[in-house]
Amino acid sequence: MKTIKWGIIGAGGISSTFVTALNAIENTEVTAVASRNLGRAQGFAKRYHAKKAYGSYEELVADPEIDVIYIGTVNTEHKENAALCITHGKSVLCEKPFTINQEDTKYLIDLAKEHKVFLMEAMWTKFLPTTNIVKQWIKDKKIGEVKYFNISFGFQSEFDLKNRVYDPETAGGALLDVGIYPITYVVHMMDRLPDEISSSVHIGKSDVDEMNVIAFHYKEGIVADLSSAINAKIGMDALIVGDKGKIIVPNFWMASCASLYDENNKEVETFSLPHKTNGYEYEAEEVNRCIREGKLESDILPLSDTLGIICIMDKIRSDWGLKYPAEK
Repeated sequence: MKTIKWGIIGAGGISSTFVTALNAIENTEVTAVASRNLGRAQGFAKRYHAKKAYGSYEELVADPEIDVIYIGTVNTEHKENAALCITHGKSVLCEKPFTINQEDTKYLIDLAKEHKVFLMEAMWTKFLPTTNIVKQWIKDKKIGEVKYFNISFGFQSEFDLKNRVYDPETAGGALLDVGIYPITYVVHMMDRLPDEISSSVHIGKSDVDEMNVIAFHYKEGIVADLSSAINAKIGMDALIVGDKGKIIVPNFWMASCASLYDENNKEVETFSLPHKTNGYEYEAEEVNRCIREGKLESDILPLSDTLGIICIMDKIRSDWGLKYPAEK
């Protein structure tokens, strides 16, 4: 089997997590890492056994050994970084949010099609075995007809403009950082976008959304109550209610287990499967598979899905009157 050779752009925490997964996958090699600080790249390469370290992204994309590049930089750099990779003929796995708005997302999709390279958003939750099981339970109508979703993702972080989640210059805020997870989860489970969207928000003193509540409405009467926060521990679980039972998914965004209950609130089925490493291996394996098969996008996470999600978030931000400095 062909060994897939990876390059990494960005030597921060999320790249560390992803590379830990890569190093546990067979026929996969972390070939090189690039940071704008060479010393940082060299330290990362030493810790995670990358063969090469570069002090610029341009050097990385020019490396003929590399098959695919993972982008783990801040939100506002994704478009520029991905475009650099694509125009040099490199396949790309770009961390979520894919870009900060639909215009930038469309640009990258069109660019990848023009250069005939693989492109995918790193929405790892969609590839988890637990996510697959929950979707199959819904499809098999084990809770009857779905009526309601309640999904939260929030954490408490002290206000600090040096923290990217509070920094408008890096498109911080709850929506793009963690709100994207409940939004994606519901759309994935429903296999379509909502018919109506309403929301409320608290914009903090740095002009990013610190907390929000979003409601999805589907024409058949299904409602999704979604919330995200960077200033409060509001939970990270998913509840899916049907007319014949419910599903509870603890830590849905990184889930390794789920429970199914009947209409009498009796637990009737459980699923539990610890991650082989940290859960990021599943999306990485999908990218490897697609590249080996010569695909330009994933069947599980096609580019149309990524575009649909960013369109939802653009609509929500438009309702709030929230623009990032990078968009002005």
